[in-house]
Amino acid sequence: MSDVASVRLASDIDSVGTQGLWGQAWRRLLRNGPGLVGLVLILLFVLVALLAPLIAPSDPLRANLPETLQAPSVEHLMGTDLLGRDLLGRVVYGARISLLASVVSVIVGLVAGGIIGSIAGALGGRVDAVLMRIVDTLMAIPSVLLAIGIVATLGRGLPQIMFAVGIANAPVFARILRGTLLEVRTAEYVVAARSLGASELRLLLRHMLPNSLTPIVVAATLALATALIDVASLGFLGLGPPDPRTAEWGTMLTDSTQFLREAPWLIFFPAAALVLTAIGFNLLGDGLRASLDPRMKR
Repeated sequence: MSDVASVRLASDIDSVGTQGLWGQAWRRLLRNGPGLVGLVLILLFVLVALLAPLIAPSDPLRANLPETLQAPSVEHLMGTDLLGRDLLGRVVYGARISLLASVVSVIVGLVAGGIIGSIAGALGGRVDAVLMRIVDTLMAIPSVLLAIGIVATLGRGLPQIMFAVGIANAPVFARILRGTLLEVRTAEYVVAARSLGASELRLLLRHMLPNSLTPIVVAATLALATALIDVASLGFLGLGPPDPRTAEWGTMLTDSTQFLREAPWLIFFPAAALVLTAIGFNLLGDGLRASLDPRMKR
């Protein structure tokens, strides 16, 4: 059999093995109780965000001063806020903004951290040393403080928040991917491909990265919970969207602090939505970690 045929056969086997791995992981996830609960929670909130115009009883920005600070009732299931706006509608529309911001910020972190981790793990040597010292410096700064500094520099706004939270989480992805690539570099299939004349770029894109995705997928799922909380924290600190009427969970928590005794529902429902979503991401991430662990195969 020629060398080209051998490489093609190895690629086909590797593809089938990868598909089998993800198929088995999906089946194990469905049998994982906490992971399944997390998946259901996340799907529920995603569905709520997508169907917000159908679920929300009224426009979340429309004020109705005669109905200010009404307690939860049949007409207003979660009560109303200081301007008489229906809180259910604001929480539902807030799911759109909070979920979108967390997902985009994690994507930003994955891209930035993935590029750094790929270069460091693939090249090694001095390049690895320099890049990892930069990553270590960023990791020494608490993510929220780093995000605050970036938003303070760029100005308030949802795009700035997503970029700031993404950059704050990028060092974690860089570290994980770099460590995985360093292990994969010495694998037999990588050594065999290198001996057949494969370039370093082909080795990275075709052989090393596809076999390093498992820990990154798990880390990204867990990072969604952290990003969600970081975005809400920035909104709570007054660094959220410039328009104070925006239905964002962190900004809603800020608006409710002065009415903790008179209207406790103003902080309870947005906080409950935030907590349940974060728990869902954490449970799903833990379930994925268990499902993708080869040592847990039955």
